[in-house]
Amino acid sequence: MNPHTPRRTGVRRHAAPLFAAASALLLAGCGAIGDVGGGGGSSASPGKGNDITVGLLLPDTDTARFEKFDRPLITKRVASLTGGKGKVRYANAGASATTQSRQFAGMIAAGVDVVLVDAVDSRAIAPQVRKAKDAGIPVIAYDRLAEGPIDAYVSHDNELVGEVQGRAIVDALGDRAGTSRIVMMNGSPADPNTARFHKGALSELKGRVVIAKSYYTKDWLPQVAKENMQKAIRAVGLNDIAAVYSANDGMAGAVIDALKEAGVRKMPPVTGQDADLAAVRRIVAGEQRMTVYKSFLLEATGAADLAVAKVQGKAIEFDALAQDSVDSPTEKAIPAHLVPVVALTKENIESTVIKDGVYTVHDICTAPYAADCAAIGLK
Repeated sequence: MNPHTPRRTGVRRHAAPLFAAASALLLAGCGAIGDVGGGGGSSASPGKGNDITVGLLLPDTDTARFEKFDRPLITKRVASLTGGKGKVRYANAGASATTQSRQFAGMIAAGVDVVLVDAVDSRAIAPQVRKAKDAGIPVIAYDRLAEGPIDAYVSHDNELVGEVQGRAIVDALGDRAGTSRIVMMNGSPADPNTARFHKGALSELKGRVVIAKSYYTKDWLPQVAKENMQKAIRAVGLNDIAAVYSANDGMAGAVIDALKEAGVRKMPPVTGQDADLAAVRRIVAGEQRMTVYKSFLLEATGAADLAVAKVQGKAIEFDALAQDSVDSPTEKAIPAHLVPVVALTKENIESTVIKDGVYTVHDICTAPYAADCAAIGLK
C-alpha cells in the first residue's frame, strides 16, 4: 500500500457538500458575496474581475471521462461564472508525469490565474506546485490529491469508492464468499487515490473472501491490467477465480477481455469505477457486475466554483464549498470538496447516468445491446 496516503481529518465537516455548494451559489446570485478577500490563504489578489484564465491539467486520455465530461464541464462552468469572460487553458499529459510537469511550467510561464491539476504522479508534480505558489498562482488538486502547497482539493470520498466496490463483490458471492478466491487489480501506485480505494476495498473484503492475487497497475494502463490478469489466470486457475476487484472501468474491460480469451464459461463478478460508456454497456450485457458512478457534473462544477472563488477572493463562497479537510504527505488540513458516490448496477442505470444526462438510452442500447437492454426494461 502506498504509505503516502491522504487522510480525511474531519476538520470543518459541518454540512453536506451539496448543501454547501447550493448555499454558496444562492448567496452569489443574490449579490451577497463580493470581493471580500482571499479564502483559505490564497495568494490571489482580492478584487480580480471576470477576465481570468484557469489552467486545467488532466492526466490521460485512456480514462474516457476526462475528455468527454470533465474538460467541457469545467470550461462551461468557468464561462458561466464569469459572464463569458473567463477562459480555460487546457493540457492533457497522456499519462506522462514528465509531460505534465512541462505543461504545468507552461501554465506558470503564461501567467494563468489559478491551476486545476489532476496529477499523473502526485509526488512528481510537487515542485511545480511550489513554483506556482511562489509565483502567486493558487493550485487546486482535482480528482487526485497532489503533494506540495495546494490550496484546495476536489474529489470524491475515495475510501468509500473502494468500500462500495468491495461490498459489491461480497454481496455477489453470497454464501460462497468465505471460500471464494478473488483477484485484486489495483490502480497506479503513483496515484494517491489508489491507496484509498485499496484500503476501502480491504475493509469489506478482508476476512470475508480469499485474496488469491493482488496487483498494482502502472499508470492505470489497461494493457498492464490485462497482462496481470493473464498472470493471475495462470497462477490461480481460470475456474477458481470467483471474482475480480478492478479499481476502474478501463482495467475492468481489460480483465474481462483476458477472461474471455482464456475461455471463461461464466463471467465472474468484476467491479469498476468511472461509469464509462463501455462499462455501462458491459453491465447491461452482464459482463461487468458494477461500476462506481461519481457525478462528473458535481465534481467538475465544484472545481470550477472553487477556482473562480479563489481567484476573485470570495472567501465566503470558497469556504462554503470546501467544508471537508484532508491531509497529504506534505500539507495538513487542506480544504476539500468531496462529492458522494453511487454503485451503478443493472437496476439503477436509469436513475443515475440517464437521469443525470450523462448518457441516453440510445447511447447505451446500440444494436449489440438491444436485447439485453430490453430484458432489463431499458428503452
